[in-house]
Amino acid sequence: MSSIPHDSEKAAAATAGLPDAAPSGRDSSHGDSTDNTTEKPRPAGLAKADSKVADAKDEAADADADADPYAHLPEREAKILKDQVYTPDAKVGLATLYRYASRNDMLIIAVAAVCAIASGAALPLMTVIFGNLQGTFQSYFNPEATMTYDEFVAEMGRLVLYFVYLAIGEFVTAYAATVGFIYTGEHISAKIREHYLESCMKQNIGFFDKLGAGEVTTRITADTNLIQDGISEKVGLTLAAIATFVAAFVIGFVTFWKLTLILMSTVVALMLCMGTSSRFIVKFSRANIAAYAQGGSVAEEVISSVRNAVAFGTQDRLAKQYDSHLVRAEFFGFRLKSTLAVMVAGMMSILFLNYGLAFWMGSRFLVGGEVSLSKVLIVTMSVMIGAFNLGNVAPNVQAFTTALGAAAKIYSTIDRKSPIDPSSEDGAKLPEVVGTIRLENVKHIYPSRPEVVVMDNVSLTVPAGKTTALVGASGSGKSTIIGLVERFYSPIEGAVYLDDVDISTLNLRWLRQQIALVSQEPTLFGTTIYENIRHGLIGTKWEHEGPEKQRELIEDAAKKANAHDFINSLPEGYETNVGERGFLLSGGQKQRIAIARAVVSDPKILLLDEATSALDTKSEGVVQAALEAASAGRTTITIAHRLSTIKDAHNIVVMQQGQIVEQGNHDDLLEKRGAYYNLVTAQAIAAVNELTAEEQEAIDKEETEALIRKASTRNKEGTVPEDPEDDIQAKLNRSQSQQSASSMALAGRTPAQKKKYGLWTLIKVIAKFNKQEWPLMMVGLVFSVISGGGNPTQAVFFAKLISVLSVPVNEQTIPTIQSEASFWCLMYLMLGLVMFIAYISSGVIFAKASERLIHRVRDMSFRSMLRQDVEFFDLDENSAGALTSFLSTETTHVAGLSGSTLGTIISVLTTLIAACTVALAIGWKLALVCIATMPIVIGCGFFRFWMLAHYQRRSKKAYAGSASYASEAITAMRTVAALTREEDVLAQYRASLEAQQRASLVSVLKSSLLYAASQSLMFLAFALGFWYGGTLIARYEYDMFQFFIVFASVIFGAQSAGAVFSFAPDMGKAVEASRELNTLFSRQPTIDTWSAGGDKVESVQGNIEFRDVHFRYPTRPEQPVLRGLNLTISPGQYVALVGASGCGKSTTIALLERFYDPLAGGIFMDGKEISSLNINQYRSFFALVSQEPTLYQGTIRDNILLGAPHEVSDEQVAFACREANIHDFILSLPEGFGTVVGSKGALLSGGQKQRIAIARALVRDPKILLLDEATSALDSESEHVVQAALDKAAKGRTTIAVAHRLSTIQKADIIYVFDQGRVVEQGTHAELMKRNGRYAELVNLQSLEKHR
Repeated sequence: MSSIPHDSEKAAAATAGLPDAAPSGRDSSHGDSTDNTTEKPRPAGLAKADSKVADAKDEAADADADADPYAHLPEREAKILKDQVYTPDAKVGLATLYRYASRNDMLIIAVAAVCAIASGAALPLMTVIFGNLQGTFQSYFNPEATMTYDEFVAEMGRLVLYFVYLAIGEFVTAYAATVGFIYTGEHISAKIREHYLESCMKQNIGFFDKLGAGEVTTRITADTNLIQDGISEKVGLTLAAIATFVAAFVIGFVTFWKLTLILMSTVVALMLCMGTSSRFIVKFSRANIAAYAQGGSVAEEVISSVRNAVAFGTQDRLAKQYDSHLVRAEFFGFRLKSTLAVMVAGMMSILFLNYGLAFWMGSRFLVGGEVSLSKVLIVTMSVMIGAFNLGNVAPNVQAFTTALGAAAKIYSTIDRKSPIDPSSEDGAKLPEVVGTIRLENVKHIYPSRPEVVVMDNVSLTVPAGKTTALVGASGSGKSTIIGLVERFYSPIEGAVYLDDVDISTLNLRWLRQQIALVSQEPTLFGTTIYENIRHGLIGTKWEHEGPEKQRELIEDAAKKANAHDFINSLPEGYETNVGERGFLLSGGQKQRIAIARAVVSDPKILLLDEATSALDTKSEGVVQAALEAASAGRTTITIAHRLSTIKDAHNIVVMQQGQIVEQGNHDDLLEKRGAYYNLVTAQAIAAVNELTAEEQEAIDKEETEALIRKASTRNKEGTVPEDPEDDIQAKLNRSQSQQSASSMALAGRTPAQKKKYGLWTLIKVIAKFNKQEWPLMMVGLVFSVISGGGNPTQAVFFAKLISVLSVPVNEQTIPTIQSEASFWCLMYLMLGLVMFIAYISSGVIFAKASERLIHRVRDMSFRSMLRQDVEFFDLDENSAGALTSFLSTETTHVAGLSGSTLGTIISVLTTLIAACTVALAIGWKLALVCIATMPIVIGCGFFRFWMLAHYQRRSKKAYAGSASYASEAITAMRTVAALTREEDVLAQYRASLEAQQRASLVSVLKSSLLYAASQSLMFLAFALGFWYGGTLIARYEYDMFQFFIVFASVIFGAQSAGAVFSFAPDMGKAVEASRELNTLFSRQPTIDTWSAGGDKVESVQGNIEFRDVHFRYPTRPEQPVLRGLNLTISPGQYVALVGASGCGKSTTIALLERFYDPLAGGIFMDGKEISSLNINQYRSFFALVSQEPTLYQGTIRDNILLGAPHEVSDEQVAFACREANIHDFILSLPEGFGTVVGSKGALLSGGQKQRIAIARALVRDPKILLLDEATSALDSESEHVVQAALDKAAKGRTTIAVAHRLSTIQKADIIYVFDQGRVVEQGTHAELMKRNGRYAELVNLQSLEKHR
């Protein structure tokens, strides 16, 4: 262990700028809520300390600072920093979206657009044929007409052929338009992706510090998908819809302008219906999302701090809190779905009312002799088609606007000029590199943190061919030097020279090719080991050598790096893929590959940034040897935390707070007894604490034997499974016996198998949640049946009207025509109203039921999650984020299996059955022929919508692979820059995009066939119906009424049935989601908080005993944590557990709270094993104060009350707060106990949160108080206050404290010193200091750290 915390230099640099005396700078979210920058004498009374409240003025000041973070710097320095992070905003119009379209793209788009317009215009043309056919029928039946059988058949055949031509035309144009737009959309968005990544590769590192790799990846995945969405098939659809609208009205006006003008009212009605509904829909959906978002953040808070909820047994109350948000979400969700139902109902009734109006006005004109019936039909149908197609435009317009918004973000990055551009050819290249590096008066500030000066006036010379080491505390500016030599950043003042040439005048790519960098975390790319090492050859004279030469270089480099042997022992040798099989390699092995990559090009300069700090002792030795071999004869700058690794350096430079304090070689610096001497002695003490490899081996062996004994007593045969002698495992330095022991102990814990559930079980599970609503839902189903009957009924009205209106007009017939027409038109009015009521009723009822369902499912899921044991939350797939998103998305999918789906299905079935029945009853011959086309017509309706959804899904999936490649490159940007891999990354990205485009082109060519067919087959069904019906009419088998009733009911019925499918929620997702839910509900944790089993515990003394406890975390079974722990705690004692980190102190606390059960051994309380006790009663005697205090949204009072297992009075709350030293502070707040703490308590400082957490622990008046490093996250001022509160709290109870700072536990009754998962020493502070063992070392070590 080193004495210097291993956190990244970057984070610590923030504290480096503060004056020494100030406590460490805790940046709180609102101004400085802990006074840490003003030097003021410490207040004498502890009560007053740490009680500053963030107020609004601080926030205003913060806002100003946000406006210009560089305002405090001189102009020249501010400009250098701004250049490194500033991004101009790009203006984006429609033309810019197509900025990267090639000439071919433009041609294809033009052709596709023409095709789209043609395919749109074809729909209304159908109405003309339809009308003319009706006219032909009418004249054939007209007594005065002289049309012969042959003439009629010929005329009919001609018109029917037009349907066939239309079908062919529609197929071709729809196909061409879809393929054209999807292809160009894909092509152009791929170009944008490519330019975007290229631009990212050119940017300087400061740009990424500001943005974060996550944002860049989001843009390359999500935003480019949005752009592609806006320029692909939606453009074609919109054009087609507009063309349909225009063509329909042109046809209408040409045919008969008066009626068309009157029917324009339908368009207005539809627009009003959709417009008003969509306003409400947007409003309610926002409110619904907002209400759920609050619930989601409650869930996220609870799940991310689940140990706290488990320890205090507050699951039920937290679930109630979550539920209160769900109630609001349900309220708005119901409103939302009901509005949707009203909109659908409105559209349906407008459809029927429109027919009524058209025939009524039409009959007036007809009687007046102004128009023929066929023209009335043409106008009516084309207006209908036109009006409904206008509705298709609105959703697509939204896609265009989102695309423009996304493009603005992306183009602003593409257009950014990088101040340090590795792709530029400018700058000199030195003919010969010696390798001397010199820094002169360098001052540096990171652009992302302008308030901290990281290096101040540093001058340093690194002689060629020698090793120079940089040492110092975290944040002292060591890594910054490496960043400046690599020219990741530009210094604000001064310059860096290579062989006396300022590096900012050299060509950047050439400069980086002379330098090799090995950083702390080895970044390898997701390709083979061979390729990873080969990356080091990029840009060198060997880059284009033959493969034999390259392999030779690579193997030499691997030998130098001590990696050749272990690579060959891997199953695939150098061809092992690091990405997929990365887990096969330990940290040390990855690091050695990184070293091989660094030395393969024989660089003149080698930079090692803590290359061994992330490794364990065993691998460190090997890697260190590799590094020493590698650095021989090169200019090497090495940064080290472990000083033992740099004893042999030619020059050691000691840095503090961005300045050089002293330099010289190891021996000279030790004689000076300065900063270096202090560092060395501190580390020497730490070294004593570490076990030697032999001790380690002995302990392992002993533990293994213990576990095997345990295991063999468990399974009576006493068999011990042997591990096969397995070379790579041995290479991973896991001793074989240890491997088998842990697998033994964990063999009993088999992973839960995924159960397979049948569809029926799932439907039953879902139905359970809607039990109470079933009477309501039956009513809903009745209304569904009624709404399904609308279409066949309207077919009867339609046929009646046509036969009434086709009677020849003369004096005698006019009165009958008028009265009959009026009657049937009023029937349409009635039908419209009935449909309106039926659609609304079923819609609203199912909205209620499905919202109830979602509400209950969410509530139940959340409770089931909180029921699980802590082990469940340790699994990677159950991170807080994953579970929260499960609660928000999966639960809503379930609605797909609920009543509304059932309603849809029933309504469709009613339509089809009724249509067939009516048709067969009236004319079975024609009915059978029409029914034969039904599957096709329904299929067309369904596939049309399904294909559109499929296009969306496909475009998202297609780019997932290349996107993850791009994000890998961007996340490892420093490594990419240091290896000058930019061109290489781009070339690979381009290749993967092209492969994807080829693949998706093939799939689009195939899938568009289906789409085009679904658009055109309709016409063929029409043609068949008319042709056969016409033949029957020609033989006088049928009259016009029979023909139209059969034709209309079957064909139109099937059409509407197909369209309804598109409204149905996705059933596939629903089945998947309910499967997941069922798995969650039926998962029974081993430590089950819902169980009432176990012995009742009314009161406890508090005798606690650990007997030979062995434990490993289930998620890391190879890592032994406790190895035979024995300790006893008597009632009322203050017990402290101390030791290095990772020695099992916190685990002991977790086992006491029974978050886990030990693998072997037992924990006893008052002589009973705790696993036999009732879990909730047992936990009620404990209170836990952990390292990170967890507060939930709500007031301070709410948070404190969460600790109490039952009702408590305000006096008790106030008493607990006084005990926790927080009472006065709470009363000083304007709202007192009613103060809201913000999400996760963000509005309070750390010390304040921790004291509220202590009050929460005390309110339950626990027998046993567990303190898990309760003060380690605080600065010294708050620590004093909190420590005082803890000492007060511990009086008169058994207290078990885990401490890092030993000063806090000197008063303990007994101190247990842990090491490697067992107790090595015990006693009081004084006794242990006398023994002068481990404890004494720890104490000395900490006092040294203080003086430094």
